[in-house]
Amino acid sequence: MKKIIFLFLFIISCSKAESQENIAYDILPAAKVSEIKSFVKGKNYNQDIAVFINFKTYSGKYRYFVYDLKNNKILQKAIVSHGSGSVIKNSDALKFSNTEGSYQSSLGKYEILNSYSGKFGKAYRLNGLDTGNNNALQRAIVLHSYGCIPDQESQNPACLSLGCPMLSANAFAQTAKYLDKSKQPVIMYAFY
Repeated sequence: MKKIIFLFLFIISCSKAESQENIAYDILPAAKVSEIKSFVKGKNYNQDIAVFINFKTYSGKYRYFVYDLKNNKILQKAIVSHGSGSVIKNSDALKFSNTEGSYQSSLGKYEILNSYSGKFGKAYRLNGLDTGNNNALQRAIVLHSYGCIPDQESQNPACLSLGCPMLSANAFAQTAKYLDKSKQPVIMYAFY
């Protein structure tokens, strides 16, 4: 009888874990993870972790992820802003641009460069690697923290940026620990 109960609990435990994994793939599709694994392979980028931003997810929800590429698991999830210019009036949809002065977020792969201290404190420069974001350095699009970004999910949207991905101070500090100990640049992939 004990063996049957143990087996039953094991099956329930496995199905819960499987269900949680499926939920993770709803917000972080397996195809996007595979794309980044292929992209970094054999290149001078961090092979163990990557950062993903799923702009399809509502801004008050977790849509920023530090992901363990080796063990296929989310290491960190956070709220992240999008650009004020990305907002389409009376719509939940977003628009994106690579143009200076658009205040829009840009999609694509970024190389997260070394940190510096600027007007938002510590920040990381982002080098856009795709045609849809290759003006990121020129536009001063950086990863930084900002006080109006909450730590927890809510029904309220995150505050808006001028195109930068902004995190809460706590989320930024957690991300910084991963980035600062990396010997190679970490890739960030923003998709919609």
